[in-house]
Amino acid sequence: MANETSASTLSRADVLEVRLARREEESEWDKLMSSCHYLGYRATVGESLKYAAVLEGEIVALIGWSSAAFKNIHRDKWIGWLPAVQWKRLKFIASNSRFLILPGVRISNLASRILSLNLSRLSSDWERSYGHPVVMVETFVDPARFKGTCYRASAWQELGSTKGFGRNGGKYYYHGNPKMIFVRQLHRRARVMLTEVDSPLNEYNKEGIMDIKELSLDGKEGLVGHLMKISEPRKARGIRHNKMSILAVSVCALLSGARGFAAIGEWAAGCNQNILKRLWCRIDRRTGRYVPPSEPTIRRLLQSVDAEEVDRVVGQWLQKQRKSDETEGVAIDGKTVKGARGLHLLSAFFHKEGITIAQKEVSTGGGEIPGVKQLLKDVDISGMTVTADALHTQRKTAEFIVMEKEADYFFTVKDNQSTLKQDIEAISWEAFPPSTQNSR
Repeated sequence: MANETSASTLSRADVLEVRLARREEESEWDKLMSSCHYLGYRATVGESLKYAAVLEGEIVALIGWSSAAFKNIHRDKWIGWLPAVQWKRLKFIASNSRFLILPGVRISNLASRILSLNLSRLSSDWERSYGHPVVMVETFVDPARFKGTCYRASAWQELGSTKGFGRNGGKYYYHGNPKMIFVRQLHRRARVMLTEVDSPLNEYNKEGIMDIKELSLDGKEGLVGHLMKISEPRKARGIRHNKMSILAVSVCALLSGARGFAAIGEWAAGCNQNILKRLWCRIDRRTGRYVPPSEPTIRRLLQSVDAEEVDRVVGQWLQKQRKSDETEGVAIDGKTVKGARGLHLLSAFFHKEGITIAQKEVSTGGGEIPGVKQLLKDVDISGMTVTADALHTQRKTAEFIVMEKEADYFFTVKDNQSTLKQDIEAISWEAFPPSTQNSR
């Protein structure tokens, strides 16, 4: 890698290649960027890629990409995303943090051509390296040094200027040197993909428990049909959003990874019209558009509705969402709720998805043992295997699971259950030959 290239040997820019810097070139890449770029170079931030532009066998430019700025008021306003969505999808934006034409290289339109070639492969390279694409890029240009000509020529859009603050060590400081902000969409629907709840980018984000696109929402057996069974806790006067739509929005938001009332409200605000329609949201007769419930509306209903009734109904619906060849294990676990003195919950949840299908408040100090029967009373677990800790290794519990629920069990036996443990150790495994029959 040369640190200077003679202009006389570069009379044409026809054979130009932009490729990832090779491993053996990275040390020289760092050194040149550190010594020749006006900002210097230490390391790139977060996910990053390094490129080299090669003209007729000679490296003529270096480009560095890194994770997008944590905050960018003009960019965020232009995209139109909500904070809860922004934190999840910021990784789909890359920042052109360094761009260096090597000293001595003087070729007309070279920078814009390099940018165009680089952007044509950036997203696929990013996905191969980090498991997800980028759909938008950004950069910051110092107007005291540059006019941003190559970015404008490559169809980047100027959004405004920064306020002259920088970020170092997680803290912001004022440096008094505002930068021009440029962005470019790598996908024609990039802004929609970054803002919509039902976005193709969801497949790269696994925060949610289930993909709502695969769930049954409509009809009698769908989520809305189940939620009709729940009692309306509000007085009829002044109701704008029906009970079913608020509960349906809340359930889908939680399954998509939302945590807390504010996050549920933001999730609802980011839903497209098709999802809002499926969730029975109300129509604004002036605009003809479906309107999601606001955070205060969601909060008021969830705080007044019968929580046990919601748990039971939603649990029944969730059982029907699993495929017959999946989720063969149900775990039983109890825990004391932090910050709620004396509140102990016994829960049953699917192993694979981690979805709670039943939950019951029980007393501490042995209340879990008799609580299992009440917990699983209305849950269809036939043909499944129930797992639990040693506390539930009880004859009555085992008989209930096998005889009444037609399921199997897998319990733990500890040293304090010495008699049972000795009996198990004394059993000859030859008494249990492999069988092809479905017998317990």
